[in-house]
Amino acid sequence: MASQKSNIVQTIRKYSKQLFGFIRQRVSSDEDAEDILQDVWYQLSSQPEVEAIEQVGSWLYRVARNRIVDGYRKQRPERLEDYGYEDDEGEIYFKDLLLADDGTPETEYLREIFWQQLFDALDELPENQRQVFIWNELEDETFQQIADRTGENIKTLISRKRYAVQHLRQRLESLYQDLTEGG
Repeated sequence: MASQKSNIVQTIRKYSKQLFGFIRQRVSSDEDAEDILQDVWYQLSSQPEVEAIEQVGSWLYRVARNRIVDGYRKQRPERLEDYGYEDDEGEIYFKDLLLADDGTPETEYLREIFWQQLFDALDELPENQRQVFIWNELEDETFQQIADRTGENIKTLISRKRYAVQHLRQRLESLYQDLTEGG
């Protein structure tokens, strides 16, 4: 029990600042970010065997992401800058569609579809691609740090991330086409 408590304290020290920054970029206030972060720490402390979580960082970001989505399901999203992407022909942003302030059930439904599809697309990635993407994009680890951790070649890691990004772009572009052209 003391060992688990020590592990939790070390994990909180290691990830608090980065995780708060990740959450804060996706919610409307510091207070909301702090609430979500507390929920993440509570869920971690509620785990019967913290040591059994293989990738603690990935687990924490997944819990945080789920809490953010839950929050967006309860209220209108206000920050969407992080969810635009650039494809080969230009930029596609969901911002205009999702920030429409008409308050209609249709708009709310479209918002919910967007958030669900985004996180579903992340969940569809093969574990090694998703993990490299999370470490590099969400945890701000360099490819060298990831290579040192995994023993993988940097070019292999870059390739995995590229495939992940391509998949996310394809899924989001498909969703964009469905929403703007009706299929």
